[in-house]
Amino acid sequence: MSLESWLLYLSFVFIATATPGPAVFFIMTKSSLHGWKKASFSALGNICGLFILGLIAVTGLGAVLKASEHLFNLVKYAGAAYLIYLGLVQFFQKPHPKTESIDPLGNKGKTPEISSKIFIQALGVAISNPKAIVFLTALFPQFIMIDQALIPQFIRLVMTLMAFSFSFLMFYAFLAHTAKNWLAAPARQKWFSRASGSAFIGFGVLMATSSRQ
Repeated sequence: MSLESWLLYLSFVFIATATPGPAVFFIMTKSSLHGWKKASFSALGNICGLFILGLIAVTGLGAVLKASEHLFNLVKYAGAAYLIYLGLVQFFQKPHPKTESIDPLGNKGKTPEISSKIFIQALGVAISNPKAIVFLTALFPQFIMIDQALIPQFIRLVMTLMAFSFSFLMFYAFLAHTAKNWLAAPARQKWFSRASGSAFIGFGVLMATSSRQ
């Protein structure tokens, strides 16, 4: 890959990962409630999801998803339902005086369980968007040289994407962590839970009503 192509790819990745979306909002919510250390599992779940999406894109499954309207809609509606579910869980979460020990699904004081649930939920958020698969299916071929080995090129492209995504997600997590103490009051927790839950429901509705374009 030429330097010009590499810089162009970096610019695409920078914009895609810096722009706030469901993954950014998810990690900010977890960081505000549990702190940035537990929220880091959200970033890990997201980049694992990106790796899976990258594999789907380069193995041709992404092209199948792009070509099949029925399959695309199936994945789209499943992803939308998942985001709406997360939003409802967050919306109806009951306030608790110790935010650092709360899990949105009701597990209190169980750090390993909380971390694993955050990881799995973030992984689900990452892989639930079929548009991301279509985007990578369209993006990767533009920067892959067909006369060179595929695997090293794929690793370079996807690892760069994962590194940018992890860095920006942790940046947003640190920003949200500063509000953790302010959210300790039950009344503020209730407001924040309803606001963040409504945002996730909004993301889900937007995904369900969006087109493939």
